[in-house]
Amino acid sequence: MWTWYASRAAGLVVLVLLTTTLLLGISGVARAATTRWPRFALGRLHRNVSLLAIVFLAVHVATAVLDGYVPIRWLDVVLPFTSAYEPFWLGLGAVAFDLLAALVVTSLLRARLGLRAWKAVHMTAYACWPLAVAHGLGIGGADSTTGWVLVLTLGCVAAATAGLLWRALIWSDDSREPTR
Repeated sequence: MWTWYASRAAGLVVLVLLTTTLLLGISGVARAATTRWPRFALGRLHRNVSLLAIVFLAVHVATAVLDGYVPIRWLDVVLPFTSAYEPFWLGLGAVAFDLLAALVVTSLLRARLGLRAWKAVHMTAYACWPLAVAHGLGIGGADSTTGWVLVLTLGCVAAATAGLLWRALIWSDDSREPTR
């Protein structure tokens, strides 16, 4: 039974950490660094929060598979839409997991890939995040509609939406010179 609670808790922590990672990535792209937060510090914070998200994702996945209450196999984690349990919602989580794995691998190989290839794969973060949110809302059952869980999820969605709108506004203003 503890694995069920650990999986749910880790999933919510991953949501907050991935939202934070998304916002830090947007801030880095938007050149939001200041003298107080130089660009290298923003980049390191983005990387470290990303790594912490991966750790909690591993806990989320491992405890969900090991729990045994529902039939989730290790293969279901990486092969989308094949699970006997909630194939669509778990499949969305598997797609998000696969995209995140591609982000991690290409980030580790960034120096060998080149900036253009790395950026192309890194743009999948904008697909990974909403897939993960949809996975959490769909597979969460009664948990996802619990007041505080819903507030946390909607807060993350609002923060990510605000960040994406900010990025779109900065990019649409051709006359604005990015801050260095």
